[in-house]
Amino acid sequence: MREQKKLIFEMSTPGRVGFSLPEDDFTGIEVSSYLNSDYLRQEEPNLPEVSEVDVVRHFTTLSSRNFGVDSGFYPLGSCTMKYNPKVNEDVARYSGFALAHPFQPQETVQGNLKLIHWMDQMLQEITGMDRFTLQPAAGAHGELTGLMIIKAFHRNNGDTERIEVIVPDSAHGTNPASAAMIGFKTVEIPSNARGLVDLEALKNTVSEKTAALMLTNPNTLGLFENEILEMAEVVHKAGGLLYYDGANANAILGKARPGDMGFDVLHLNLHKTFATPHGGGGPGSGPVGVKTELIPFLPVPVIEKLDDRYYMDVERPLSIGKVKNCYGNFGVVVKAFAYILAMGAEGLRLTSEDAVLNANYLKEILKEYYELPYDQVCKHEFVLSGSKQKKQGASTLDIAKRLIDYKYHPPTIYFPLIVKEAIMIEPTETEGKETLDAFAETMVKIAKEVEQNPDTVTDAPLTTAVGRLDEVTAARTPILKWQPED
Repeated sequence: MREQKKLIFEMSTPGRVGFSLPEDDFTGIEVSSYLNSDYLRQEEPNLPEVSEVDVVRHFTTLSSRNFGVDSGFYPLGSCTMKYNPKVNEDVARYSGFALAHPFQPQETVQGNLKLIHWMDQMLQEITGMDRFTLQPAAGAHGELTGLMIIKAFHRNNGDTERIEVIVPDSAHGTNPASAAMIGFKTVEIPSNARGLVDLEALKNTVSEKTAALMLTNPNTLGLFENEILEMAEVVHKAGGLLYYDGANANAILGKARPGDMGFDVLHLNLHKTFATPHGGGGPGSGPVGVKTELIPFLPVPVIEKLDDRYYMDVERPLSIGKVKNCYGNFGVVVKAFAYILAMGAEGLRLTSEDAVLNANYLKEILKEYYELPYDQVCKHEFVLSGSKQKKQGASTLDIAKRLIDYKYHPPTIYFPLIVKEAIMIEPTETEGKETLDAFAETMVKIAKEVEQNPDTVTDAPLTTAVGRLDEVTAARTPILKWQPED
């Protein structure tokens, strides 16, 4: 491990401070006289003593080590890390949006309620669904909400024995996890030789216990499920519902609608498809759309319009209840609303066309140097395999670490699980040809490095502040805060 720069804690010099306060502040009143002693420290904490300039430089340096879509190419498969237009941020900061309090009287936030209602209608048009809730705070939260709606629907119909949710073997990990949290049992079905859901296996799997089939289209291999209408018929005939994981919706905007494919429930990721900030734990937004027969089960409140007034409807006896405090992450909804208005129908369609074009462009270049398990036209993303490089002495993880040296965020790796040494790449539509060419050139260079000198790759990253980490230990026994030396 190469020598690291001193951390701020090791820069401490006794007596050095980064601030100054009047000695007689608070007119000499003892803090203990007006604060409960339970809230007061019994002894002074052992904190670093540093000057203001050292503190500022330290945190500025740390910030420069962060990687984001604003600083470089971020081809994170299935996550759609597209550039976020800054005009959306400006709109979300308008005082009427940013300073509105969630407990204000509804008469004073009519504009905000109108925006939510309009957003609902726009998402209906984009997806082919009949109604939306914008409460869920993320994609997985949307899955949870959608599955709660499905469970409530079946129970209301007396189908209490529908306890199984079918998921393909290429599904996002959140799909079976969300189903399990609701109390469903997950049943996995295999993919066929083309990387698509095996229709015959699905026919043999559905039963009177089937609550739903969960899948995304295109799937996690970036391939369009062209038998989706047949799958919908099979599931519906068995009395089940279709759930659409909207993580890959960036591939079909203006081209196809899940509602027309036969899906009954879906979630979208506003922090993916609709260009609001993504990563760092949030905030996100995962609106859930449903077909007509499921509308009564939507979370409360539902934003309704009566004459010229918008209001929150909470009198919904079949509702699954509230799933997020207040009304979700409203600021994220505002950003996505601005994005959709700016793009328009033609712009959204072009988004998907460019995303698909970029993915296929990269795929055709890189398949000569990496294995391509499913060599066919993809949609917004594609999955390579590092199996060839693994045999030469460098794994997919090594390739990902080496990309960091070239200032690229690594793609998603080791997913989907049905591809050994998987490398999932999603360039999105916001990257130009120059960026794609430079990335492809780097991937080719790494492939040649593996052939000629694999140690260069297996020792990576070589240019970062911290070298190769013990990721297993870090995950199992993380050190989450600084502890002073005794």
